[in-house]
Amino acid sequence: MSDLEYRTPTEADGAALSAMARKSFAATFASKIAPAEMGAYLDLAYGPSGHMQRDLGDPAVLWRAAFQDGKPLGYVKVMPMSLPYDAAVPGALEVRQLYVNEDVKGAGVAAALMAWAIDTARARGVGELYLAVFDDNERAVRFYSRHGFAKVGRFDFVTGGQVHDDGIWRLIL
Repeated sequence: MSDLEYRTPTEADGAALSAMARKSFAATFASKIAPAEMGAYLDLAYGPSGHMQRDLGDPAVLWRAAFQDGKPLGYVKVMPMSLPYDAAVPGALEVRQLYVNEDVKGAGVAAALMAWAIDTARARGVGELYLAVFDDNERAVRFYSRHGFAKVGRFDFVTGGQVHDDGIWRLIL
């Protein structure tokens, strides 16, 4: 894709990133999450005072986003490990939310964002990089496998009253 800009987003990008993330999450999981639970989760994660806005202001959360004509096409966050996996080495990092717009999937945006995440973790000298992925998200599972991640555990991802199986995946750096 031409004319792409990869950069660290700022708080001024927050509303556009949130809108992009809401759309991406809903498109990926609409068939798996009941509408009421979906709406509540989207507000919690991407609402005006949601997790995304908090993370944009957190210096411990490292960001990279792809923009075209000033509009976000995707983003990834790298942050301290928070997944429930006791065997992680001290200082391990976690990829949290690698999302891209539906219309650019397969165009290399996700691969560029993942390369940045892996390079960032390596540059920080951590031994392992983790992520969580919904077990039924076959496209994402294939993508992470191609990038060297392997499933090492699982946990429950809860949306309202629904419980979903998420895999915990690790890349040894």
